[in-house]
Amino acid sequence: EAVVSTQSTGSYFQRATVAEFLTFTSQFMADRTAPGERKSVKEKEYICHSLTKTDKIGAVMICDEEYPQRVAFTFMLKIMEEFLAKHPKGTWSSAPFTDADIRKQFDAAQDPKEIDHLMKIQTDLDETKVILYDTIEKVLERGEKLEDIVSRSEQLSATSKQFYKTAKSTNSCCVIL
Repeated sequence: EAVVSTQSTGSYFQRATVAEFLTFTSQFMADRTAPGERKSVKEKEYICHSLTKTDKIGAVMICDEEYPQRVAFTFMLKIMEEFLAKHPKGTWSSAPFTDADIRKQFDAAQDPKEIDHLMKIQTDLDETKVILYDTIEKVLERGEKLEDIVSRSEQLSATSKQFYKTAKSTNSCCVIL
């Protein structure tokens, strides 16, 4: 049993109490998550995600409700896979699992797009759609302007033809000596 936590909220004096609460909640959720099962429990603005693999290694993540569920489970699976790569099953009870081991992953997990490549692709697609919509809108505006120019050109052409006819009929009545 290893507990690693990071707390970005609360004062210095509250952190010990928060750490105890996180440890208790994590242990409680881990004990109630059967092997091969995922659970998520919401309490106020926080969600506790719990995941236990079939080989009985598990992870618990407590985050705010805005953090995507798929990303939380992806992050926990990644942490467990890295732990399993370093420590074979028989060495779990004596395996050191310190805060330093996953500090970088916790920092990276603050931005869900760093963990979930699908979310990163979706964000890129959303940005591309916005750019595409802006481009289409500008092209349509240019099209409207071109239509105005064509319309004015046709009007000018018609006016110049009318002027030519009027000038010709006006000049035809006069004789130059």
